[in-house]
Amino acid sequence: MAPAPQWFTRRRRPATARSVLAGEAAAEAARKSSQEAPEPEEAPEEPEFPVAGDEAAAAFFDLDNTVMQGAALFHFGRGLYKRHFFHKRDLARFAWQQIYFRLAGSENPEHMADVRNSALSIVQGHRVAELMSIGEEIYDEYMAERVWPGTRALAQAHLDAGQKVWLVTAAPVETATIIARRLGLTGALGTVAESVGGVYTGKLVGEPLHGPAKAEAVRALASAEGLELSHCAAYSDSANDIPMLSLVGHPYAINPDSRLRKHAREQGWRLRDYRTGRKAAKIGIPAAAGVGALAGGAAAAVALQRRRR
Repeated sequence: MAPAPQWFTRRRRPATARSVLAGEAAAEAARKSSQEAPEPEEAPEEPEFPVAGDEAAAAFFDLDNTVMQGAALFHFGRGLYKRHFFHKRDLARFAWQQIYFRLAGSENPEHMADVRNSALSIVQGHRVAELMSIGEEIYDEYMAERVWPGTRALAQAHLDAGQKVWLVTAAPVETATIIARRLGLTGALGTVAESVGGVYTGKLVGEPLHGPAKAEAVRALASAEGLELSHCAAYSDSANDIPMLSLVGHPYAINPDSRLRKHAREQGWRLRDYRTGRKAAKIGIPAAAGVGALAGGAAAAVALQRRRR
């Protein structure tokens, strides 16, 4: 084979002193930069919360679908029905009232007044102690297993930090007090039905503890306890509780409905969801606008009335 033309032959060009210097400098710079590379920055840690020993702080927890799956008084009604304290048609009627308000998405003042007046007239003349005794039994049967472990852990964190923890709910204060005591919490703020000598008079003290009324209750308790609301935390699943959540320095949306989820994201509030899925259906029949609490109370009162006959 004939030799390749001279112009086609590759020539090996010797490295010049300048190229050698450039190569050595690049290698040294690479080695030095790798040794001096800064440590990766760690994400800043969130400040410890709750703050142990902060006597100006406390925590306020909504009950239904925040601490407990479903409406506490619906579970209470199930327990009464199991004991044959009232008929199936009574349970269906009270359940439908809650479904109506949930699906309607609004509160009819006249309808709410009718339910409230009916409930109060049935409760009238019955002893508070009797309702409390029944509630203790039913808590063990239906409610204890429906407490969200995640929310319970949040409440315990506040207790471990030396802070007081209250439930804040539209449910009757007697029912809320049972649940708070069983969970080891400080106490409960709830709807107050007037009683004289331990007997219901058939009147409310003010109005159901719902929406803005919850915020006013928290404000009043904080003032009486010498708390700084900016140090306090509040937890709820419902957009109806935005007034209460907005009142404190540490608002949390727990298992939030769509309106509260949207509002919480806009405001930068923390969210926690302990349901099996983001759009998980709420277990049981949720209370609506305080009417659910009154309807549940009415169911309890019907049971007591039938039991006395």
